[in-house]
Amino acid sequence: MLRLGTVVLGADDVDRAVAFWAGVFGYEVVRFPGASDDFTILVPPDRVGTRIAVHRSTTPVQERPRVHVDLVVDSSAEQSSEIDRLVRLGATRVPWDYSILSDSVVLADTEGNRFCIVDASHA
Repeated sequence: MLRLGTVVLGADDVDRAVAFWAGVFGYEVVRFPGASDDFTILVPPDRVGTRIAVHRSTTPVQERPRVHVDLVVDSSAEQSSEIDRLVRLGATRVPWDYSILSDSVVLADTEGNRFCIVDASHA
């Protein structure tokens, strides 16, 4: 059976991006010292679930990327709390017209990669 293994993100500053995403999820950092692009994998502490990889990229950040990550919470209170926590870690709010999806808030990580915080309590 096919399953999602790793979400790979490009970054200008790999160390900064790794610190951000490790802080978001509490993942362990696995570095590959010989990697020419500073390739690093973040692994869940229990080794179960989707990993995050970060590598140095020269591709500019897309203002409206074709693919992004949705992070899901169970209530609007949890959404607000997580947004505040992620902003303290270095995320920024991204103005986005989600008029039909009021359950989503768009943020960018320390490298400008977009992701959403989705309140799953909405129908």
